[in-house]
Amino acid sequence: MSRTSERTTTLAGEEVVYDVTTSADASQSRIDAGIDGITVVLPADGDDDPEAILSENATWVLDKKAKFDSYRDDVPDRTFEPGERFPYLGDEHELVVEPRQKSAVEDGTIRLRRSAVDQSSVERALRNFYRRQARDYLSDRLDQFADEMGVAYDRLEIRNQRTRWGSCSTTGTIGLNWRLLMAPPAIIDYVCIHELAHLREANHTDAFWALVADHDPAYREHAEWLDEHSARLIFSSEDL
Repeated sequence: MSRTSERTTTLAGEEVVYDVTTSADASQSRIDAGIDGITVVLPADGDDDPEAILSENATWVLDKKAKFDSYRDDVPDRTFEPGERFPYLGDEHELVVEPRQKSAVEDGTIRLRRSAVDQSSVERALRNFYRRQARDYLSDRLDQFADEMGVAYDRLEIRNQRTRWGSCSTTGTIGLNWRLLMAPPAIIDYVCIHELAHLREANHTDAFWALVADHDPAYREHAEWLDEHSARLIFSSEDL
């Protein structure tokens, strides 16, 4: 993706700052809304007017903007010090830094290898740990659901997206946000199923949601949880 300069428009009398991104993987224009702002994603070969897209979806955009603006008050104030607690698969884990061969999750704690912290920082070492764990965990979940759904994806990319939890390209690449590892397993499964369903149905049609429901009957509740608890999955101020 390539990002343009920041832009500003007015929707229903309210000023909205947004970014515009072009993507070779996007088959149609879309709007991404997250805790760090609004992004209009355009196909690389498209000529849609991003401001017109926002205007056509003004009510939705303003609702999302208001919701994520309010979430900022709930963003964890992390100090990245031993003893602090961080979510891992939905449960809070105490952070421990100690001499050890390999960082791991053990008995309700995240135990970081001291040498990894000494070479960078607690924050960087913990971020890298989440990313490594995410690749293994998310790969296993994707493989399981792909088999159950009768679809095949090309590869998995662990991404650092700020406004999206997952994506599915036209070439079969599944992109998943490493921060998902902080969410409960049922939420992670929903995102995996959602993205894999796009391999069968490109758009959010009735057939798409029926396929999702076949493999996650509670998908509406899971989607709502993700929408309402995004602030819990903020790792640091760099995410904002």
